[in-house]
Amino acid sequence: MSEAAERLAEVQAHIAGAAQRAQRKPGDIRLIAVSKTHEADMIRPLIAAGQRHFGENRVQEAVAKWPGLRSETSDIVLHLIGQLQSNKAEEAVLLFDAIHSVDRSSLVQALAKACAKTGKRPQLFIQVNIGDEEQKGGCRVADLPALLAEAKDAGLAIDGLMAIPPADVEPAPYFALLDELAERQGLKLRSMGMSGDYETAVMLGATHVRVGTALFGTRS
Repeated sequence: MSEAAERLAEVQAHIAGAAQRAQRKPGDIRLIAVSKTHEADMIRPLIAAGQRHFGENRVQEAVAKWPGLRSETSDIVLHLIGQLQSNKAEEAVLLFDAIHSVDRSSLVQALAKACAKTGKRPQLFIQVNIGDEEQKGGCRVADLPALLAEAKDAGLAIDGLMAIPPADVEPAPYFALLDELAERQGLKLRSMGMSGDYETAVMLGATHVRVGTALFGTRS
């Protein structure tokens, strides 16, 4: 096995173990390999090992490398997990299969226009600022019902919620809260958990985990 294949197998095994402990099916959890800042040559070994879902933070970075990679492997699924500027909405809708960072009214309106213009309908997650942190994107917990209602009125289907817990604290209560919010709103998907805490996230209801370092190694 290549080093990339070994890392992928290890993460998949941890996901499966956490799912089984939570009496869930491992196949119900989607692993997103966070490929932001990594060049195509770093990504190809993971593709060769069978990984198909990848996450990027910035539209422009993704535009620079993914059309070429997709010409080599046609069944790649691309997720935008970083903040999205409203003026990049159309570009994002054309490139990404899922957008995890819908977090404000202006972006809802921009995405609705982009979807109507392009005919593309990426899977959409509302990002919730689960720790009420000023420096982080995401809508406030209290504003979630109104943003969901606005998205529905604009013709957008919201499939789930996404969150990034505060750093350096126990993430479990935040994952549990996102799971509860999604349940309350009748949403099936929860995008939560990263390299350091994805097993906890799986045990608390994550359907999508966003893993970078555990798959690509520590950044230089």
